[in-house]
Parts: sequence; C-alpha cells; structure tokens
Amino acid sequence: MTFTKTTEQSSNYEHLENMSVQDLLTNINNEDKTVPLAVEKALPQIEVLVSKIVDQMKKGGRLFYIGAGTSGRLGIVDASECPPTFGVPFDLVIGLIAGGDTAIRKAVEFAEDDKNQAWKDLSEWNVNENDVVIGIAASGTTPYVIGGLEKCNENNIPTGCITCNIGSPLALTAKFPIEVVVGPEFVTGSSRMKAGTAQKLVLNMISTATMIQLGRVKGNKMVDMQLSNVKLIDRGVRMIMGEIPVSYEEAKTLLETYGSVRKAVDNYKK
Repeated sequence: MTFTKTTEQSSNYEHLENMSVQDLLTNINNEDKTVPLAVEKALPQIEVLVSKIVDQMKKGGRLFYIGAGTSGRLGIVDASECPPTFGVPFDLVIGLIAGGDTAIRKAVEFAEDDKNQAWKDLSEWNVNENDVVIGIAASGTTPYVIGGLEKCNENNIPTGCITCNIGSPLALTAKFPIEVVVGPEFVTGSSRMKAGTAQKLVLNMISTATMIQLGRVKGNKMVDMQLSNVKLIDRGVRMIMGEIPVSYEEAKTLLETYGSVRKAVDNYKK
C-alpha cells in the first residue's frame, strides 16, 4: 500500500488571509463537522483496541499513551482526567510526551526525532506484558512514537496507535492500529486542528469505554469521582439523593463519611 500523508496535503481553501472573520469561522466549522464521520469509520478498530485494554487491565495492567507535540499533550490530558473522573490511581493511565514534562507547555526541539527515548521513558515505569502502550501521532511517522512501539513489540507488550493517515509506518507497527482519516487541514499541515480533534474524540472513547467496562460507572453516573471541589461535592450529594431516599443534608453527611458516592450508597442502611 502506498503511504500518502493526507494530513500534509494542501488545504481545500485558498487565500485564507483575505477571508473575513465570519468566513474563517464558518469554513473552520465546516471542516470540523467532518471529523466525527471520520471517527465513525474507525469504530471497528477502536472496539478491538478497547477490548484488548480491558482484558489487560483486568490482569492488572496499565494503559500508556506516548506522543510528541499536540498528540503527546492530548494523551497527557486524557490520562490526567481519569483519576478525578473515575477514582482510579494516578498510575493506571499514564501519558508520556517526547521531551518530558517541559514539552507540555513549551516545544522541545527535535525531541520527537529520538527513536530510543520513548522506550527509556516507558522503562522508568517498568512497563511490562500486562500493560498496553498506545502511540499517538497524526502523521504516523514520529520516530519517538514508532521507536517506542517497536521496542514494546519486541518485549511482547500489546501496542495500539491513533493516527490520521492510512498505511503509515506507525499503523504498520502497532498491533491494534486506529486510523482516522480527516483529510487536509484548514491551515495546511496544522494537525492540531482536525487531526487533534479526532485524536481527542478517540481518546475520550478509549478511556471512557474502558472505565465503564471495568465498573467505574454505575447507571450513567461517575460514582467513583474524586470530590475535589464544591461543584463535585454538590454533584455527588445529588447523585446519592437519586439513588437512596435521603435529604440533601443526610446525603452530604454520607458522602463526607464514606468519601465516594458508591461507598455512601453501598453503606446506606434504611
């Protein structure tokens, strides 16, 4: 299969600098509308990877995201939101970025070009056969990500990827590839736009579906969420009231006593 970087192809629009603000926003929005449809086409691939992640986590495994630039930051965002949303340990879903934590806020020159660094980063977490490592790269050509997955494959660690080109080196390396083809960006090559949106949507699906399969949601509620601010405490109280016949104050006392919605409901005695 011939590999073509659709993420690098010229924009469908010309002379962006001559557009009005309204035209710019309308055209960007029109391009964004195509992203969910591209994700829909990749649902079978996403399903296979999520099923593998669930199986591995039931064996005590963890989920790692590795990426560079925008892709790396998106992985870190998804990983960092799992503990407060689902009440899981901070080291169950882990995001790693080329260039280290400094690169979260500021680009680190040439960090993504080191093919050996991702494995070094993963090794610091004692990555093993029970874990799953997902490489994220819009282009599908990032050396940091490809090199990390190659070493994982050598060590019998399940690998997946999220990329926005068909037949990329990354997709050919990953055992469970996800390819979401969003086409040319509004600003040529600016893969933080449609490609970034697609990656975020897929990451939402992966972590949310996995956590639901692992029992971290009851009904449609985040019963294990961390109670880290007033808004979440109030949400937790109202969730308890929706499950058991108690007043707001009684529900708040139960929440304060047991520390989570799930435990408060499970320990309630009429």
